Amino acid sequence: MNKKVKFQDLGSKDYKETWDYQEELFARIVQQKIAKRENPTIETDNYFLYVEHPHVYTLGKSGDFSNLLLSEKQLEEKGASFYKINRGGDITYHGPGQIVGYPILDLENFFTDIHKYLRFLEEAIILTLAEYGLKTERSPGETGVWFDVGTPFARKICAMGVRASRWVTMHGFALNVNVDLGYFDNIIPCGIRGKAVTSMQVELNKQVNEEEVKQKILKHFQTLFLASIINDNC
Repeated sequence: MNKKVKFQDLGSKDYKETWDYQEELFARIVQQKIAKRENPTIETDNYFLYVEHPHVYTLGKSGDFSNLLLSEKQLEEKGASFYKINRGGDITYHGPGQIVGYPILDLENFFTDIHKYLRFLEEAIILTLAEYGLKTERSPGETGVWFDVGTPFARKICAMGVRASRWVTMHGFALNVNVDLGYFDNIIPCGIRGKAVTSMQVELNKQVNEEEVKQKILKHFQTLFLASIINDNC
């Protein structure tokens, strides 16, 4: 089992361009898995991508289009794009000030359990936020990371949506750090009505160093997955 994870920080990158790149890495790993049947010595790759997207709304494969509250013209006016994509979950927003992480892993290198995979991603975020004195938790039946679950003040700080096929993952999480939360007013986030969205900046009442947060997430990811992070930036 190959527990080495190639890490790449793509910086600011168009959503569709990044999605295509994810698909390319995903297909590469699947081909490695097929070749491995004939030659068991072949190792399958794992990747962890960080990226920041320009304003974009994405709708999961089972999502409801009516949860986007903007017309095509209004999207254009806001400088935002929209894509219906092949991950789980409903609608979400990505934009500047948000840390987006895409682990593209062969889970057969770690464990073959999608539920556990999602819980580990959530735990990496929960542990990271705890380092800033922020107490977050899971909400039963609602993937992601939340504050004050079960109260009228429940609010989500990190959304998650993944795709997995042949135990290879893609897509991932989006943590609101210094993001403009006004863009969430144009959707029903994750299709869940009546629950707010928040950010580290709002909760801490100050700008947060995004590079520092990235390093903390990566540290906890590495510990939880017993992975070895290999810098693969060009």
